[in-house]
Amino acid sequence: MKFVGLKTGIQATVSQHKLQVFQWTSDLHSGSTYCSTIVQHAAVNRKTVDVVNLDPAAEYFDYQPLVDIRELIHLDDAMDDADLKFGPNGGLVFCMEYLMENPDWLEEQLGDVDDDYVLFDCPGQIELYTHMTVMRQLVELLQQRLNFRVCGVFLVDSQFMVDGAKFLSGTMAALSVMVNLELPHINILTKMDLLSKSARNQLDRYLEPDPHSLLGDVQTGSKWSEKYHHLTEAIGRLIEDYSLVRFYPLNIKDEENVTDLLLMIDNMIQYGEEADVKTCDFDYEDRDDGGDG
Repeated sequence: MKFVGLKTGIQATVSQHKLQVFQWTSDLHSGSTYCSTIVQHAAVNRKTVDVVNLDPAAEYFDYQPLVDIRELIHLDDAMDDADLKFGPNGGLVFCMEYLMENPDWLEEQLGDVDDDYVLFDCPGQIELYTHMTVMRQLVELLQQRLNFRVCGVFLVDSQFMVDGAKFLSGTMAALSVMVNLELPHINILTKMDLLSKSARNQLDRYLEPDPHSLLGDVQTGSKWSEKYHHLTEAIGRLIEDYSLVRFYPLNIKDEENVTDLLLMIDNMIQYGEEADVKTCDFDYEDRDDGGDG
């Protein structure tokens, strides 16, 4: 998942603002690929984009992060500690909670990066976002103490969403994140460029989903599907009645697709609306009316 946030200056000046994106992904590699894509896209358009790494288990970047949580705490620190003895999942939770116990460190590391677009790349452990409070606390820190406007960007691997059961599962996961974080939110299907033509056609059915069609895919005649038939129907009705979850495909090889996505995110956090309007003075040639009329 990613969060996008616009930070307004403490002083009442419209020229000072920061855009920051806080991101989470259900796939351990999609987040870094997404950040790299945005950084490169911005460079082509002569814009500055910084990335804050909040994944204590990250191993490699093809960009230089502005802030790196591994300088505060690394996943190995939690797993190798003789007293803690955490596994990978527990270690990630501990690292994020440790970050929230040291908000001054994050604020100091961020410094003053006015007018920059900043991505916060977060660990890919879904329970951090669906029902735990630590990421909500981080959002509140960005909003209240650091004065950000924040937007969530939820990344889901499109290869995981090509059948009805998995699509329902991904939709409910996205809905859980939206409810837990209470943020402006956008759901993105990544790795569209890696899908086969048949898989892409199958996925197109789910971008504007018909719950009845989804239920038909899920009900395979197995004992499990028969047992939970009414539950599956209730989930389908929830998706249909409230229309809370929509997914937007992302092909990182399509510049127009990336541009449209960033424009949508910018509109959600009102990025650029407080910037001064640029004007240009034009010199007009004197016209000789020729003395007639």
